[in-house]
Amino acid sequence: MPAGRPLEFDPDTALEAAMQLFWRQGYEATSLQELLDEMRLSKSSFYQAFGSKHALFGRCIDRYRDSLASGMQQQLEAAPRAWDFIAGILNSVAGETQGEDARRGCLVMNTASEFGQSDAEVAARVKAGAARFRKVFLQAVKRAQAEGDIPTERDPGLLADYLVTNMSGLRTLTKAGASAAAIRRIAGVTLSALR
Repeated sequence: MPAGRPLEFDPDTALEAAMQLFWRQGYEATSLQELLDEMRLSKSSFYQAFGSKHALFGRCIDRYRDSLASGMQQQLEAAPRAWDFIAGILNSVAGETQGEDARRGCLVMNTASEFGQSDAEVAARVKAGAARFRKVFLQAVKRAQAEGDIPTERDPGLLADYLVTNMSGLRTLTKAGASAAAIRRIAGVTLSALR
């Protein structure tokens, strides 16, 4: 961090506020002034702490990825069976159709759609996010196989990819206006395909 006056705000709180704004609006639709207002920062404090809008966005993707993957890992470890975790994660998307933060999709996959491969640094962060989610699903599938809920002859890596793809698709459908009931029905078909 460049030398200067000490920070007079909580960088973690400011980063969380920025992440929530990017998640709601996307990168391009979010102006610097909106970020300053949401983060409650002056322009000089913003640049001192975060460097640029682009650098801040990268940190927000990392924060979202780490938070979501850690939460998934904890849920898997706490689940009585891995199958319960998989079913719970898929069906939880139905809850994203209601409430204050409804229909935002997944920040990582929203970013993939917004940027594609046009920004190598962002694309690498998106790829890292998908890999983190896949890692948790891979553990879940292998455990579900050991517990007898998914046939052991099924390729666990392929099923983990399938789950990442379906989670992304369910969240995209939610963002597009699908009902909670529709999400639950699709989640049911997804689960049946694992067996």
